Amino acid sequence: MEWFDNFWLEAVDIAWGLPLVILLVCSGIFFTLAGRFIPFRAVGHAINILRGKYDDPDDPGEISHFQALSSALSATIGMGNIAGVAIAVSVGGPGAIFWMWVAGLVGMSTKFFTCTLACLYRKKDERGIDQGGPMYFIEVGLASRWKPFKILAIMFAAFGMVGCLAMFQTNQLSGLLYADWGLTRWITGLVSAALVGVVILGGITRVGKVASRIVPAMFVLYVLSAGYVILTNAEAVPGILKLIVTSAFGTDAIVGGGAAVAFRQVLITGIKRAAFSNEAGLGTAPMAHGAAKTKEPVREGLIAMLGPFLDTNIVCTMTALVILSSGVAAQDDGVVMTVNAFEHGMPGLGRYIMTVVVVMFSISTMISYSYYSLKCSRYLFGYNFGSWYVYVYILSLFFAAIWSQDTVINVLDTAFAMMAIPTLIGSLLLAPTVVRATRDYFDRMGL
Repeated sequence: MEWFDNFWLEAVDIAWGLPLVILLVCSGIFFTLAGRFIPFRAVGHAINILRGKYDDPDDPGEISHFQALSSALSATIGMGNIAGVAIAVSVGGPGAIFWMWVAGLVGMSTKFFTCTLACLYRKKDERGIDQGGPMYFIEVGLASRWKPFKILAIMFAAFGMVGCLAMFQTNQLSGLLYADWGLTRWITGLVSAALVGVVILGGITRVGKVASRIVPAMFVLYVLSAGYVILTNAEAVPGILKLIVTSAFGTDAIVGGGAAVAFRQVLITGIKRAAFSNEAGLGTAPMAHGAAKTKEPVREGLIAMLGPFLDTNIVCTMTALVILSSGVAAQDDGVVMTVNAFEHGMPGLGRYIMTVVVVMFSISTMISYSYYSLKCSRYLFGYNFGSWYVYVYILSLFFAAIWSQDTVINVLDTAFAMMAIPTLIGSLLLAPTVVRATRDYFDRMGL
């Protein structure tokens, strides 16, 4: 297995270089400017949409606005917020959190553009159901004009089959249950595969219903627990926030000329872990939002843009404050580090609460990611043959439970990088369409 580990270590270093980081950040800035700061101007309207004010059961699609957001959030609010933040702090230091904030804010506009496109350029599958996602808006919006663009759609779907395997979730869950409760890793993998299999074999409708029930509950439980720990260490928060900002530019590595190296490490770590957490620009969320019941693509984009802020700027920040205020030592397993931080802040109770939260976060993400991976497989191989990939997905949960954390992260990070390239290229080229649709929608709604 050493050659396997080394291969993915080299692959992720190549994939996540400065060019991709610059593409992610600059694309987000471009979308923010092109959309005239939509995320900050239309939050109230987005919340009204989320509440169901504009829902129409006769609209095309498979799930409601709320279920679409829940499905997307159940894939993003998860182990990336718990273990991912711990890994970011361990590798990039506190300054990595600053760049996660930046990625979260500009990621709101990226999500708006990509998810609006997912509904603007939908395509019916063999069953006559409208499907959306980067591969579809690239094919319908770009390849219909110039066929070579179809390569980008194929590239996204191919790497999406790997990137959308929920291996990180089962890996971290098995690590926690083994470290704290002595449960053998392969047992966790086996049980996870069985539980998730029961739900995902029911399709996106069942996934949406389950996610819409699990996500709000786990979000509230986690936020309340983290909020309690932060309030008990309130006096340390101002100093931690200052440390995050000052460390963001590698100022702690000035001696010996290491500032440039430190800054690059902090920047890449922050952007990479933010992308892993909120997935803005990677193209996963557009696949869920592309299944929403709506005749107004812009509405779905407005719903989607709430995701990165909730995920990164709120949940990840709370996790970072809990970890940094606890003073716990870095751990090989990111989830163990976070759980130790909560136990430090809530002695005798934190470990139990976090075990429940980790299980809920992990299972919900495993469920939602199955829809993404299957959608990619069905795009490449057709609905019937592509549906068999569900068994590969379920089997991957078992194997990831016994693999090392570094290998799992490197495999997924590499696949995510390769998914981001076609997603962002397609979105940038089709951005004028979103701008026109947005102006038309706002004019019609009198906003």
